[in-house]
Amino acid sequence: MATTQHWADFQYEIYLNGMTGTVPRLPTDLTRLEELAGHRLGPGPFGYVAGSAGSGSTALANRAALDRWRIVPRMLRDVHERDLSVEVLGRPLPAPLALAPIGVLSIMHPDAECAAARAAAARGVPYILSSASSTPMEQVAEAMGDGERWFQLYWARDRDVTASFLERARNAGFTALIVTLDTPLLAWRPRDLDQAYLPFLHGVGTANYFSDPAFRAGLAKPVHEDPNAAVMHFVGMFADPAKTWPDLTFLREHWDGPIVLKGILHPDDARRAADAGMDGVVVSNHGGRQVAGSVAAADALPRVVEAAGDRLTVLFDSGIRTGDDVFKALALGARAVLLGRPYAYGLGLDGQAGVDHVIRCLLAELDLTLALSGHAGPGSLTSDDLIREPA
Repeated sequence: MATTQHWADFQYEIYLNGMTGTVPRLPTDLTRLEELAGHRLGPGPFGYVAGSAGSGSTALANRAALDRWRIVPRMLRDVHERDLSVEVLGRPLPAPLALAPIGVLSIMHPDAECAAARAAAARGVPYILSSASSTPMEQVAEAMGDGERWFQLYWARDRDVTASFLERARNAGFTALIVTLDTPLLAWRPRDLDQAYLPFLHGVGTANYFSDPAFRAGLAKPVHEDPNAAVMHFVGMFADPAKTWPDLTFLREHWDGPIVLKGILHPDDARRAADAGMDGVVVSNHGGRQVAGSVAAADALPRVVEAAGDRLTVLFDSGIRTGDDVFKALALGARAVLLGRPYAYGLGLDGQAGVDHVIRCLLAELDLTLALSGHAGPGSLTSDDLIREPA
């Protein structure tokens, strides 16, 4: 297993630094980062990260669902020595956390994906690189060294481009494939629409495509000679609403590591994933960015966990902001969580150091929440450690 880390010690580091008048550059309450980012970042980039589908009702439901679950602490249990390490998809991790795939991070900070990846690698946390990154996957891999990295696939219409992406990711040391299923089309996102802001049309978030030999083979001219044609070629292949379950065979034929389907909310879809030979699912509604009025991810989680049984690794995202959110997701049966917007805000506010701050805050709070609730690690958590308040 991964080396045990004492995540809670971060609070003592902060207090000791205070002896010399040093306070954290960013808030330690990660729920405050969104407002701060809104003041400091441009309306287009901030809205792209913060925005949701429709009126934002799904994003609000994600938070409300997590808040309805309340922790029931237990007393007089030995929590002196704690170990947050877990094994996920056959990989030992120091904590039940990975950084979720977020595209076009150059709109948040010029160091973009490489800064987030370096921060994750420094703490042993997996970094999931988006297909729609601002930086080619090989460059991100190099920035991470031997850090744990997984690749998120937006499943293109062009089979050759998909196969090329998978080969490149494997060669660059990405060990797991996270296939996002909930974005066959871009949702109605008013914050982006009101700004007429879509970075891809400016060639931002297309680095993996523009650097791909199979993609470039479909262009009449090199990308630099006709960038608009390259953008339109990308737009035409980015997603495919015609994909169905039998198409998963193609992915298995081209990827020999774990495959995880992201966007699963219905128990029957979890069963189909297992029947198709997949290794895991991410219970997710894309942070509320795809279907307005969708079921909250935390409300969907227990039924998906039950349906998955011991056939699938269940991961969770959508709404995670705090250590107690992570506690709740684990108690409801998730093996680990993916953290999204908070680290993007940390990146926008303070680059790599901001992402590192977010990781350390979240895991210190999780460590302390576990201890103060009577748990020495995530393995002892069950749904009996929670009570659900009425909606």
